[in-house]
Amino acid sequence: MSEPLLRIEDLSIAFGQGNARTTAVSDVNLSLDVGETLALVGESGSGKSITALSIPQLLPYPLASHPAGRIQVDGEALLGADTATLRRFRGGVMGMVFQEPMTSLNPLHTLEKQIGETLRIHQGLSAAAARDRIVELLEQVRLPEASSRLGAFPHQLSGGQRQRVMIAMAIANSPRLLIADEPTTALDVTIQAEILELLADLKRRLDMAMLLISHDLNVVRRVADRVAVMQHGRVVEQGDAETVFEQPRHGYTRALLAAEPSGRPQPVSAPDIILSARDLRVWFPRRGGLLKRVVGHLKAVDGIDLQVSAGETLGVVGESGSGKTTLGMALLRLQAATGEIRFEDRDISRLGKRALRPLRRRLQVVFQDPYGSLSPRLSVEQIIGEGLAVHRIGADAAERGGLAREALAEVGLDPGLAERFPHELSGGQRQRVAVARAIVLKPRLVVLDEPTSALDRSVQTQLVELLRRLQARHGLAYVFISHDLKIVRAMSHRMIVMQAGRVVESGPAERIFAEPQAPYTRRLLAAALETG
Repeated sequence: MSEPLLRIEDLSIAFGQGNARTTAVSDVNLSLDVGETLALVGESGSGKSITALSIPQLLPYPLASHPAGRIQVDGEALLGADTATLRRFRGGVMGMVFQEPMTSLNPLHTLEKQIGETLRIHQGLSAAAARDRIVELLEQVRLPEASSRLGAFPHQLSGGQRQRVMIAMAIANSPRLLIADEPTTALDVTIQAEILELLADLKRRLDMAMLLISHDLNVVRRVADRVAVMQHGRVVEQGDAETVFEQPRHGYTRALLAAEPSGRPQPVSAPDIILSARDLRVWFPRRGGLLKRVVGHLKAVDGIDLQVSAGETLGVVGESGSGKTTLGMALLRLQAATGEIRFEDRDISRLGKRALRPLRRRLQVVFQDPYGSLSPRLSVEQIIGEGLAVHRIGADAAERGGLAREALAEVGLDPGLAERFPHELSGGQRQRVAVARAIVLKPRLVVLDEPTSALDRSVQTQLVELLRRLQARHGLAYVFISHDLKIVRAMSHRMIVMQAGRVVESGPAERIFAEPQAPYTRRLLAAALETG
């Protein structure tokens, strides 16, 4: 029997120094053969990513340490290996695809420079040879118009295109092991399906082994040969994918598989329209020529009509670039737009900043990434109390602190967390803080922009239940923007489906899921079912 490409034996990972050291991972044993995909699954904080990052030794050493264990790749021991050995393995024998390409790619370097760097380090290619290889790689990952994109910067690409560039960098030197850490988390279902198909195709053609880290069990079920389930830093179950999914032995695995957003929102009685829009447009000018004259427009939002009632959720779905987030920001008057926007039966589309300010407390937003939207320099109490101070709610700081703690309790968090900072909280806790920051102002409408995409399934389920509970208690109207159609179905009374800035289908959510009319809607639902 041949030696596996990757072998991890009795691995432990600790953080800290001396007596303050905390063990994060204990007694992990894994193996991976060439041509095989092993998925590491588990909730946030279970130890998946740090186990994977231990393989190329990318943890923050010496803060991180390995009290015990062995990691062997292609017959060589990597724990404690010298710098030259690690350099040869990183980007050479091993490639890595990270979760968020926008933060992993250098915003100051072109695609040619970023991909070319790894080719020069590992292969010593000339500029001309590297350029040819870069075009070949971008074509391999199916980036449109590859040869004309070499001078592009990351911000000029969509999320799916950036992820393709990350994959091109990872496979540049034909690695034997590809480590993919949540490679599809922030992507909509159609792009997610394309990326998964691409990874599977590359694995076959390049004869690689793939270690996939994911909290999305639908993705794992589709692509993995074997699965290892982690909880509290330990592997509690592992085996071939079909057996783990069909006959899970461990209670935690069964709980993970059962953690699926379910149920439907409470029906709305008599419609009380909170927000409506008519012929809403957001057009961005395209300039060209020497004088940079306007030669056309990017129609991000193009003539949309909608309305939302108290206690109702309007789901907004569509692929990346369809205009979902731009629509949400336009409704909140955070993005310039034309057309009519009525809030509480008042036309707010032409109000100036001063006139809008008193309305802001009743129009709130929860963003996709709570780590990016919460100030790292403020405590949780200060973050939640900031809006109270702006709108002069509460007589003093002490009263505002009390209101902040009440909001924490309402979103299911211990009020004692008020003194902590965002980096001290889990992803689910940070998103609950973001919800608390919105509801503490007693809003009537909340725009939720992909609020669950960065969370694992069990935490997503908890957040959906929390949002439905808050809606029923306070009669909140939600505009729920998401690419996750299962969550949209669990949250939404009505839906609009967007494509290229326009609404291609709208109506009751159950009707659209049961009998989609537009071909684009049918394609979206088919992609969601395929990855499900």
